[in-house]
Amino acid sequence: MKNNLFLIFVLIFIIGCSSSKNVIKQSFSSEEVILIMNADSLKPMRVYKINNLKDSLLLRTNSGYINPNPKDPVLQNFVKRLYATVTDSLSMGVGIAAPQVGILKNIIWVQRFDKDNLPFEVYFNPKINTYSEEKQTLKEGCLSIPDRMETLSSRSFSITIEYDTMNAEHKTETITGFTSVVFQHEIDHLNGILYLDHLQKDLKETNP
Repeated sequence: MKNNLFLIFVLIFIIGCSSSKNVIKQSFSSEEVILIMNADSLKPMRVYKINNLKDSLLLRTNSGYINPNPKDPVLQNFVKRLYATVTDSLSMGVGIAAPQVGILKNIIWVQRFDKDNLPFEVYFNPKINTYSEEKQTLKEGCLSIPDRMETLSSRSFSITIEYDTMNAEHKTETITGFTSVVFQHEIDHLNGILYLDHLQKDLKETNP
């Protein structure tokens, strides 16, 4: 009952905000708001799988721009639930993208293996601007593709990315090594691309 009242309050808040010129436009659709706000920030969300037809269609859809507004309660709840999902004992991933839980927005969490204490960090509207010609060969898996790992040799060793922070700061950064693979994998999700697509490309190049 409390959850339903909270959801109604949030929807009313959003409708009120959408009519005001003094607030930033709401980023989520009404369906996405319901999906995000049906539980609190500590509750993991269901991970979409490619062996489910409806899930698979969404995973193949491009995500859209997200307004990095730190005052948006829906965005705050979603970012926390997405983190809870990737760190959940049933998932234990090293990265996750919003479409993997049914939200078609440009948001990813990535574990930074290139930093002390290996922190998870959230990125809004990430985009890869440059890929190094140098490649790396590593095993790759995906929360949306259960019980399977494959070795890819097409991932760039170094990438340069740009992104927004929660506080709407726009940044650029160069990422190398395994962490760059995580970024490439998660940003692919935002473009409806799965790592299996790269595997098919690798096989074609190996066996022309």
